[in-house]
Amino acid sequence: MSYKTILIDISDDNVGKIILNRPDHLNTFNTHMAKELLHALMALDDENKVRVIVIAGSGKAFCAGIDVNELFGKSTQEYRNWIELMESPLVAISQMKKPVIAQVHGVAAANGAGLVAACDLAVAAENARLGLTAINVGLNCIGPVVPLSRSLGRKRALELLLYGDLISASKALEIGMINKVCTMDILEKETHEWAASLAKKSPIAVQIAKRSFYSAEDMGYQKAFEYMNEAFARLCSTDDAKEGVTAFLEKRDPYWKEK
Repeated sequence: MSYKTILIDISDDNVGKIILNRPDHLNTFNTHMAKELLHALMALDDENKVRVIVIAGSGKAFCAGIDVNELFGKSTQEYRNWIELMESPLVAISQMKKPVIAQVHGVAAANGAGLVAACDLAVAAENARLGLTAINVGLNCIGPVVPLSRSLGRKRALELLLYGDLISASKALEIGMINKVCTMDILEKETHEWAASLAKKSPIAVQIAKRSFYSAEDMGYQKAFEYMNEAFARLCSTDDAKEGVTAFLEKRDPYWKEK
């Protein structure tokens, strides 16, 4: 599929990159980009050459939210269908096999901040500013706050939801919204190296770890242990588990067989 609002690149070290490419609109979501981003995520999740996915933005910003030019003139049902489409990539990330890393610079606001929170990991430039800003124009970010609250907890998430402030990258790191902060000049290199490092791990081990983490997240404490133990038992029976332990004992690099 050829894309109009995103760019795709697959590197030799098993990293697939999606670049939001509406720079004149600060990479805001419109119907077309939401559909293309969802399609690209699913395509890279099924691509054997890709083990880790990075999402970045072109131009001055990561993503400034939803394009408000699409806001007007809809019925309640049409608004429901429209916002579900805008948020479909955020929902999909937790259901994917492969880990997704956000590469954040400039503004990540509203649905853009939700996209950062929905990604499994995130690296941000020092100039990044993130927040759930929709409250400032009489709307709210009650969709994007869902993945955000999983990272931050209730009080931090409600503060961002209700006040609509943009916070700095350093503050986002402090409260657990992102994993790393670096200077803008090394952001792309830092993110790619982190993704490539993860891509060297056993693909099946990484995928089972991600799937099990999200599945157990809403379980009770004991039930989560039971589920995780079952997932670990399944992993132990794979060829990659045997290869990884054997390579460790033989002091050599492992050769991963399972995708």
